[in-house]
Amino acid sequence: MDLRAHTRKFTEKDNRLASLSYFGTFAVYSLSLYLAIAHADRWYVMLPAGVVFAFAAVRLYVLQHDTGHHSLFETRLQNEIAGHVLSPFTFAPFEVMKQNHNLHHSNIGNLEHRETGEIHTMTVREWKAAGFWERLGYRLYRNPLVLVPLGSAFTYFIRYRWPKNTVRFGACGVILHNLVIVAMLALLYWAAGMTGIWIWLAFSFLGGMIGVFLVYLQHNFEDTYWDRRPDLNPQVAALQGSSCLDFGWFFDMAVANITLHDIHHYNARIPSYRLRQCHYSLPPELGLRRIKFPEAVRALTLKLWDEEKKCLVPFPG
Repeated sequence: MDLRAHTRKFTEKDNRLASLSYFGTFAVYSLSLYLAIAHADRWYVMLPAGVVFAFAAVRLYVLQHDTGHHSLFETRLQNEIAGHVLSPFTFAPFEVMKQNHNLHHSNIGNLEHRETGEIHTMTVREWKAAGFWERLGYRLYRNPLVLVPLGSAFTYFIRYRWPKNTVRFGACGVILHNLVIVAMLALLYWAAGMTGIWIWLAFSFLGGMIGVFLVYLQHNFEDTYWDRRPDLNPQVAALQGSSCLDFGWFFDMAVANITLHDIHHYNARIPSYRLRQCHYSLPPELGLRRIKFPEAVRALTLKLWDEEKKCLVPFPG
């Protein structure tokens, strides 16, 4: 089948579906945060509401990612406005993150441009040539107990205050973005005091950890794809080098289908609300792998790309 032609059938934008996804997620985000703060003394209300808030925060981040591809709403202007509005809530300055993410898409699977990826991966050859301190640093970096919690805290609360390529793509926008965050937190403090700040911080951190876990799994699994030019195949890199996480319909909905990352990389114009329909309409003979949760957890043990075996492997014993 002509896969490119097939995926184009699902690229049509629908402002009704986009608005339902966008404003509906904002409503869940706001209501769950309110419930968590208002019932801070009742853990059986505060904790479930906080978890819902964390997933809503992840979903807002994914929707902002869609607006960066101009694949959520029908027009470019609508997507740009929506993306900027989301910035203070996702902690990601829109314009710079959009441009960085486009660089990631253009270099997917390229061993010579790993700096455009979210999670750094060393090759087995590089590992063997590395010294003690470089190996120790990389071991710590790829340790899930460091990568997920500390990676979340560093990325969303520190790194995104001045992302890479900020000077290149818009320092003024990043500064304004940070000022708006300060104003938003001041408003939260005025309305709910330190209780509100701590609850927002704790469950934003949880949302960040969910996000880092998903970002890791998008390209770090055993039979992912890396290569060097001129052998690099962009279509194979998109489909084989990006994962489909099969955690069930409800989880897909909770994270705006970012789990279907293979089809997204193959055609980034597909709106998040059509990704699942597109993926599950593909014939089985295409052989697209779907990763279940146990395999996803095992993928956290894979650390190095083996250029000879063409797979991700653990550290040498």
